[in-house]
Amino acid sequence: MRKLLYILQKEFTQVFRDKAMLPIIFIIPIVQLLVLSYTATFEIKQVRLVVVDHDRTPESRDLVAKFSGSSFYKITNQVVEYAAAAELLKKGKADQFIIIEPKFASHLVTDRKANVQLITDAINGSAASLMSAYATAIIGEYNREIVVAITPLAGQSLPIRVEPSYWYNPELNYITYMVPGILVLLVTIIGLFLGSMNLVKEKEIGTIEQINVTPIKKYQFIAGKLIPFWVIANIDLAIGLLLAYFVFKIPVIGSVWLLFGVASIYLVAILSIGLVISTLTNTMQQAMFISWFFLVVFILMSGLFTPIESMPHWAQIIDYANPVAYFIKINRMIMLKGSGWPDIQNEVVILAGYAALLFTFSIWRYRKTV
Repeated sequence: MRKLLYILQKEFTQVFRDKAMLPIIFIIPIVQLLVLSYTATFEIKQVRLVVVDHDRTPESRDLVAKFSGSSFYKITNQVVEYAAAAELLKKGKADQFIIIEPKFASHLVTDRKANVQLITDAINGSAASLMSAYATAIIGEYNREIVVAITPLAGQSLPIRVEPSYWYNPELNYITYMVPGILVLLVTIIGLFLGSMNLVKEKEIGTIEQINVTPIKKYQFIAGKLIPFWVIANIDLAIGLLLAYFVFKIPVIGSVWLLFGVASIYLVAILSIGLVISTLTNTMQQAMFISWFFLVVFILMSGLFTPIESMPHWAQIIDYANPVAYFIKINRMIMLKGSGWPDIQNEVVILAGYAALLFTFSIWRYRKTV
């Protein structure tokens, strides 16, 4: 334990002694958060729809068929209870659900009016507005068909009234959707770049040989290299959460402690990737280019800018190995939906396995001469 403390003391001293490193660690992430949060746009290709049909008549099935026949929609479930649909929306397994009232068909015939409720996951405000527009257009088309079939006279009011409701992001503000993802991006940059260049720096200045002949064990040395940037990245995350609250008015709806617990596991995985890159390279330039390659791939496939569901099937399969995608999903669920441990446990277990595997591999890959 004392050996590890000595290594940590050395690492923290090196970090804070480097005047050029401090702005990179603390100032640049803040600037990136403030800038990137305002500069993202979205495009949605497919909407996962859950149907709650309380009527189950030919008329209600015709309305559902309008959605299933649209290229914008994919009906993933048909459930009988509102609570079941709401749970699917909360767990991120659906984007919208539509509720068709009981006696839908009879109301169309007798009252010439019927109600359909449309619930949209509005964490991604831009996508939610598009989804609402798609659904309104489809129901509007069905309305026109009903008007022609039942009341062909001009000037008649439409028989179905749609009342959309936006959950988790009522103002449809895309910044609310982007900020949790950008926070993940910032701690990823800190962990991957600094983690990858840390060990290489020892090689370039020639101190790695001195460390290799000491009685320090490999796991102590790797842990000593990982922990300082693990602490710094968590501090950056805390600063980012404060900015999200005071600048963007985005509080953490769920447990802050759960969020930092997951972030701690995630950072072990990212820092371990950086350390593996360090063991494979001999110069900081090599480490930077390899880190940048992995970072770009991770970010573009993470769901930060493009929904994972809109990616090709092969890309979605590859994305199972992308730790950034897991943490972005978890961060959004905790911050915006207030999700708890039961809602994210599968993703956290995968991240924990990822972190343990990579940390073990980085220790094994480091070649130490005793």
